Amino acid sequence: MELEHLNDQNFAEKTNKDNLVLVDFFATWCGPCQILGPIVENVSEELEGVDVFKVDVDECNQTAKNFGVMSIPTLVLLKNGQEIARHIGLLNHDDLLDFVNQHK
Repeated sequence: MELEHLNDQNFAEKTNKDNLVLVDFFATWCGPCQILGPIVENVSEELEGVDVFKVDVDECNQTAKNFGVMSIPTLVLLKNGQEIARHIGLLNHDDLLDFVNQHK
């Protein structure tokens, strides 16, 4: 399933929710991001009560800047629009599930 890509205009609206939100900050030219993308998509289908979105840092540089994203891939967990956890770098399927489930 293709994940929704957010932009600078709709980011706050889509991520300011009571439930947990996972955001994958990535770039199309980033090798580790290309590996992580399908993993994030697969995990998104297994997570209940978690919204998962992607943000292309080249297209949404203001949002990336607001979150201080300096390296990609960066995964950010949000609750009520506030960051509660962050992971920088590649994760395998099980580690990504663990990362999200630790904060449920």
